[in-house]
Amino acid sequence: MADTSNHHRRAFLKEALMAGATVALTRPAIATTDESSLPPEPVVQRPHGALVASETQMPSLSESPSADPGHVGNPGSDFMVDVINAVGIDYVAAMPGSTFRGLHESIVTYGNDRKPAMIVCTHEEISVAIAHGYAKVAGKPMACLVHSTVGLQHASMAIYNAWCDRVPIMVIAGNIADTNKRRNGIEWYHTAQDLGALVRDFTKWDDAPASLQSYAESFVRAYTMSVTPPMEPVLIVADAELQERPIEDPGAIVMPTLRAVAPPVAEPGALATAAKWLIAARSPVIVVDRTIRTPDGMKKLITLAETLNAPVIDLLARMNFPTNHYLNQSGLQKTLIAQADVILALEVGDLWGVTGTVKDLIGRPWSHTARPDVKVISIATSYLYGKSNMQDAQRFASADLPIAGDAQASLPELLAQINASMTVERRSATNARTENLKRSFDAMRSADRQAATLGWDASPISAARLSQEVWNVIRNENWALVSSTFSISRWPHRLWDFTEPHQFMGGEGGFGVGYGAPAAVGAALAHQKAGRVAVNIQNDGDLMTVPGALWTAAHHKIPLLTVMHNNRAYHQETMHVQRMANRRDRHPENGTVGTVLTGPDIDFSRMAQSMGMWAEGPISRPEDLGQALVRALAVVKRGEPALVDVVTQPR
Repeated sequence: MADTSNHHRRAFLKEALMAGATVALTRPAIATTDESSLPPEPVVQRPHGALVASETQMPSLSESPSADPGHVGNPGSDFMVDVINAVGIDYVAAMPGSTFRGLHESIVTYGNDRKPAMIVCTHEEISVAIAHGYAKVAGKPMACLVHSTVGLQHASMAIYNAWCDRVPIMVIAGNIADTNKRRNGIEWYHTAQDLGALVRDFTKWDDAPASLQSYAESFVRAYTMSVTPPMEPVLIVADAELQERPIEDPGAIVMPTLRAVAPPVAEPGALATAAKWLIAARSPVIVVDRTIRTPDGMKKLITLAETLNAPVIDLLARMNFPTNHYLNQSGLQKTLIAQADVILALEVGDLWGVTGTVKDLIGRPWSHTARPDVKVISIATSYLYGKSNMQDAQRFASADLPIAGDAQASLPELLAQINASMTVERRSATNARTENLKRSFDAMRSADRQAATLGWDASPISAARLSQEVWNVIRNENWALVSSTFSISRWPHRLWDFTEPHQFMGGEGGFGVGYGAPAAVGAALAHQKAGRVAVNIQNDGDLMTVPGALWTAAHHKIPLLTVMHNNRAYHQETMHVQRMANRRDRHPENGTVGTVLTGPDIDFSRMAQSMGMWAEGPISRPEDLGQALVRALAVVKRGEPALVDVVTQPR
């Protein structure tokens, strides 16, 4: 059967161009400019072939798509693919669904499953979490398709995680708005009057365009909003009729121009005051959270810390500061905060939690952990955006100097202000802190190494031994850790040398179970282009929520080394139930009822093998772990995913 897709594409494009459609396009990555508050000059790239084609390749205007109502030669979904491609989206993750069947077919046929390429998933939560992990590594959004009401509800947990984590994702949901067009039965259950209402509390923007012109404008608007700090997921509802009906008047569609928006930079006067406070401080502390996005941003943060000789507390929502730098004293947070006279908080999500604590006791008593006279400077984009229903804003903290702006983009001006105001006397006093800070750093690292030896030869394997065995295998590779370290007592950050932003991407944002495995797959997809070895230390309970992520990795041959932290329990919940029992003078041993994953034990190695992935284990003897990891790494380096199932201590 003849392929008519290119024929109809050329016919549509010639009509659009003959009518004078505007098609000027640029493809911005996530806004990372921190040298200037001015918008960057647009990068002129070769126009996408689906929007500008050679005149010599076009048939005459007399050629038109078939008039047969049973066949469509130029469906609206083809144009939707052009728009997705035009903004620079490389991948679309999806579990198939009928409300976006037109767009699905256009991606794989009209777009040749290349631009964008489809990442096949077994659950919508996996689709969104893959996009979540990908965006944090690639520095730009990935799209995901979800099937109207049921698909969007499945996806909602992962969207919430991304929203809490301030990560840009393009969610495209199918729907049938016109009730007269819905077939009997399922299409009524699987469509909505206001689909965006399902996730509006935790997306930055949503729209349901009713025409292709509106779709183009809404998509570009959504993309622009998503990648402008504070970054968030956005939702576009793609009506099924709009996807499937032929394009009525190609010449009437005007594709809007897309350019990057410069990130908001803090007001210079406020930064001058911040510089004055920091220079005068005797015990300044810098606290960073979702701060750094690029290598240049990290360099500027290091320069700031060294200029002030101020210790840095990295809260690890991103890879902000090298762990082997003497000013990274995250492990001494409690002591440093108690001593600080000035705290500089950069994109800190829980500012109150930096200077105060709520104890897990009856009545939940709270107390301040900082000095009463401490001055707090907060630079954050959180001052520019917020929602009320979902409570991710944390307890309100009134900073002494609150500054609205993107912290990374504001670092150059803050540095300039400090350098301009720093006197010789203050510089000498600042430099005098070096030896004490280095001693504190060395003592902190030594204490961590000593603590790691406890239970070193125990079986099941300790979390510290697991982390160090992984480090021994990957330390000489171009590596990246694509999983959170929260549930393993931050051992990788206490034992490894993290030196580059790409080596860690932070955690799940909303602490929702089911993030880890698919986000690691998405991150590994992005790292693959850079030739890096992606490593995922994977929680067992998290993987059981979305085990299909392993199949996606195997199906697309995404190189990812997954090392199971298989403690055979929802360990945090075990501790919670035991704590309740202790308070009530009952039986703490009952804390394992309903919180452990035993009887039967889960064999993650066989699970992975059943999905086509190389796997080994379960391994419970520490002396067997190193060589198993070496074998798994060899598989990953030849371009395939591998899993090692390790039976571990609780933390």
